[in-house]
Amino acid sequence: MGYARKVGWVTAGLVIGAGACYCIYCIYRLARGRKQNKEKMAEGGSADVDDAGDCSGTRYNDWSDDDDDSNESKSIVWYPPWARIGTEAGTRARARARARATRARRAVQKRASPNSDDTVLSPQELQKVLCLVEMSEKPYILEAALIALGNNAAYAFNRDIIRDLGGLPIVAKILNTRDPIVKEKALIVLNNLSVNAENQRRLKVYMNQVCDDTVTSRLNSSVQLAGLRLLTNMTVTNEYQHILADSISDFFRLFSAGNEETKLQVLKLLLNLAENPAMTRELLRAQVPASLGSLFSKKENKEVILKLLIIFENINDNFKWEENEPAQNHFSENSLFFFLKEFQVCADKVLEIESHQDFLVKVKVGKFAAKLTEHMFPKSQE
Repeated sequence: MGYARKVGWVTAGLVIGAGACYCIYCIYRLARGRKQNKEKMAEGGSADVDDAGDCSGTRYNDWSDDDDDSNESKSIVWYPPWARIGTEAGTRARARARARATRARRAVQKRASPNSDDTVLSPQELQKVLCLVEMSEKPYILEAALIALGNNAAYAFNRDIIRDLGGLPIVAKILNTRDPIVKEKALIVLNNLSVNAENQRRLKVYMNQVCDDTVTSRLNSSVQLAGLRLLTNMTVTNEYQHILADSISDFFRLFSAGNEETKLQVLKLLLNLAENPAMTRELLRAQVPASLGSLFSKKENKEVILKLLIIFENINDNFKWEENEPAQNHFSENSLFFFLKEFQVCADKVLEIESHQDFLVKVKVGKFAAKLTEHMFPKSQE
């Protein structure tokens, strides 16, 4: 019995050992096959986008995880949640994420134009990039594809092509993402595409969404600036300015709270609106912060003050103060209308600052205050 038991244990050990070896072999084959499949995708070998530009096939969900010593394009990279700074595992994970982002950028360009280094893509190549934007779920792939689209949308002949390929709704759909980097790149693409009358006609349906995202984004962020630039392009003509009528108060709030770059971008947008007589009442009805008058202090940038004065001058020229006197009761006390009525007080403060940074500012403020008084109280000037 003892001998038979020993033989049984030896046999069981051999079976268990053989099973373990087979499991290790299967895991090795599986890992090797997955790695080769990822390398094939990174090299452009996947059948996700065929030569005809069709978007059928599986989604782009992954790229090779192999380490890459390349130091290119590390400024904007998506890191997995476990890539904690200060840990060895986190350092390795962040390095792999940088490598994936670099490979994604190269792969997007290679798949779009495998036989050319030219950044101007053909319609077939643009179709492939649009397929990547539509089907990809990885932020670094979307970023690379949107950069390629944005660069090509800067050319006038490509704006019609991208529209005809159905690119406008594809890119606009990316505005729903929570990733600020990807959203900024999508806004840049739409901004370049909006320099086209037909594109503007189709993009107007997204203006409210862009406006809401812009005023609610982090103050002075890249997303906010990109949104303001797009809205500025969309309001170059008078046709779609009325869509922003309910958001003018928010723009004045951004103007008062933002940094110099944000202020100047908001002023460009408000200047477009102020040049349209049909928008004068909407501008005068807008609520303005109490701090707006302090912007004329000697600490404010000269360019900001002068552009703001141009906006006020346009409003003053377009609004017939004497004819609209009965309608003045329709404006609230915190509106731009009442701010302009009391502008003389602000002008007096500016003129009293002998050490103001620029003499031109004092002259412009004084002239505008006199002109405003003349328009508001024409009978008292007789």
